[in-house]
Amino acid sequence: MDNSDNLTAMLLFARVVELKSFTEAARALGLSKSHVSREIARLEVRLGIKLLQRTTRKMALTELGQAYYPFCMRMLAEMHRADAFVQQMHQELTGNVRLQAPVTYGCQCIVPLLNRFLRRHLHINIDLDLTDRNSDEISDQVDVAIVIRARAPQQGNFRVLSDIDWGLYAAPGYLMQHPAISHPDMLPRHDLLMFHGPAHTAALPFRRDKQRLVVEVRSRFRANNSMALLNAALAGSGIAYLPSYMAQEAVARGEIQQLLPEWQMDRLQSYLLLRDAEQPTSPISLLCDTLINALASA
Repeated sequence: MDNSDNLTAMLLFARVVELKSFTEAARALGLSKSHVSREIARLEVRLGIKLLQRTTRKMALTELGQAYYPFCMRMLAEMHRADAFVQQMHQELTGNVRLQAPVTYGCQCIVPLLNRFLRRHLHINIDLDLTDRNSDEISDQVDVAIVIRARAPQQGNFRVLSDIDWGLYAAPGYLMQHPAISHPDMLPRHDLLMFHGPAHTAALPFRRDKQRLVVEVRSRFRANNSMALLNAALAGSGIAYLPSYMAQEAVARGEIQQLLPEWQMDRLQSYLLLRDAEQPTSPISLLCDTLINALASA
């Protein structure tokens, strides 16, 4: 027996039982009463069981019909959910969002979230501009800009996106060939990989409980991009000072490890800077909410 022959008849049977009437089921489905009755009769023949007891005045489920009904009801419920899904897709928000983000942070943290967002919201388009211009002024060509700051933006509409903790990371090979590090004061003996600065030395902040330290370290290799510093650390060239989001995948693979994790170092925040005030039901608000919720639970 081809089960596909039964699907329509099962749905008809479920509606008849639900409405307790062939007439009402036929009216709800836009079919004739005779068609509904005929399809259920054919279903009974294919199944080889009696589902309904019919009289001129009433209809009642047989014992087997009572046992068979829940299967049909679940299928009917799934059909209703499928209809609701399609209706929701037609009613979903539509529009374009112009988003600006820092290059590395955008690639590492934002683009994976955008991919999931686009799969879920088929009628929203995103125009992403990756740039390391980190201004509090948002242009007319951008709806939302992600900026990274030690403090909140001084002007405009903004929402807090996520914390960004910094730390020290090095490859196991480098650590095996150099003196062990158990305290920040030991760092001046090592080669640091740092962002560009005005001098080859830099002051690194450390906090643990009530202790506060500032340690002067030597920067042997400097770059203006965290991916370059991460690659240098992976190659064993020194200890890189990096935001945690840059290092987490390499740490998970065992390619580098964090040093002095019990000490807190710099902590920055990323912010969503909005060109206009948010509308409660808009593609922009939906995207902002999605990014905030995803990064808060990361």
